[in-house]
Amino acid sequence: MSDIVFENVRLIDPASGRDETGRLVVRQGKIVACEDGSVPEGARVIDGAGAVLCPGLVDMRVALGEPGSEYRESVSSGARAAVAGGITTMAVLPNTFPPIDNPALVHLLRVRGEETGMVSIHPYGALTRGCEGGEMAELGLLRNAGAVAFTDGTRAISDARQMRNLLSYSRFLDAIVVQHPEDPSLAKGACATAGARAVRMGLPQVPAEAEAIMIARDLRLAAMTGARLHFAHVSTAEGLDLIRAAKSRGVRVTCDTAPPYFAMTEDDIGDFRTYAKLSPPLRNDTDRQAVCAALADGTIDAVASDHAPADADDKRLPFAQARAGGTGLVTLLGVTLGTGLPLVDALRLVTSAPAALLGLDAGTLAVGSDADLCLFDPEGSWTVVAGDLPGRAQNTPFDGRNLKGRVLRTFKRGVEVFTADGLAEARS
Repeated sequence: MSDIVFENVRLIDPASGRDETGRLVVRQGKIVACEDGSVPEGARVIDGAGAVLCPGLVDMRVALGEPGSEYRESVSSGARAAVAGGITTMAVLPNTFPPIDNPALVHLLRVRGEETGMVSIHPYGALTRGCEGGEMAELGLLRNAGAVAFTDGTRAISDARQMRNLLSYSRFLDAIVVQHPEDPSLAKGACATAGARAVRMGLPQVPAEAEAIMIARDLRLAAMTGARLHFAHVSTAEGLDLIRAAKSRGVRVTCDTAPPYFAMTEDDIGDFRTYAKLSPPLRNDTDRQAVCAALADGTIDAVASDHAPADADDKRLPFAQARAGGTGLVTLLGVTLGTGLPLVDALRLVTSAPAALLGLDAGTLAVGSDADLCLFDPEGSWTVVAGDLPGRAQNTPFDGRNLKGRVLRTFKRGVEVFTADGLAEARS
């Protein structure tokens, strides 16, 4: 493997706060110190022409179809979509078929990620057997096998007593419990946020308060047990206020959100647009603005793609019956850059912050780190076109939207795994 020298790049390392024009040298898949301007003999020189070079993105919430539903998204197709979006590390949800509730499946997915040569996959372990909310899964064995945290994915733990037991045991393991913050009894059968739009469209509704109700309960349980609790894709002002207050009291709570909740509203459902049917559902603009404010003040710790693949038949149904979820790997960077946050802060949310939350050795340009890198043009614009995206799943809620932030090249341990010139190949 020859050395790589990146010249004329804007180096941004959110882990250290570094933001400067310079050069970076990769040797044997690692980032190395460069004391002078010399070019090692035989090195490949890449002129970035002023583009940003940052750590490969770390996506802490990805659903794949493998095992069991590879027709929606396999590990290999998901990896192609990820690297086209500058993502080199993914934490994948356990609600597959079968669910990731045994150590063998944790090991399998880690190996499948390595086999792609493009991404590192870090599976979540199921909190309960089958992700069904009942009997506790073998959390200790899953942890030993490499599970980064525990969750039942898009299924909330509805039983308060069981949630307390899960939090208590996870504290013993010093592991994170990730909760889908939505009261299941209020959300059952619903597909849109309660309000005037849902009424006009005749859609089954879930009150936005269903999120705050679950968050309030679990914050009390986290305080009782001293456990590490993380809320996924938080989307309402009330929920964020509760988390903000809990953090000030010292509760060990963190949270993330996903791009649709700061870049879209319930109006984007349009004329029953099933690509915009998500879980949780899109909210009103007041909630969207609250999410933006929470990103700016640090209440939200990270941004995840919330990639939820569906095939055409999943979405070509009446809105209430269509599968919830949207793809997000390719659009994660572009939509996050659109928050208006300073570039270092926006990149922190998708690199060093999720890596630190999950205890992953990723998301940094530190000397000695793996050369997982993303080279992108922050001013480069592109249009999201469903049906023309890398990977298998095409159900993007951002279909037709113009984004800024075009990934030019992605590297995994110093190997170029994506180039914008090879986009046609990545779509296959």
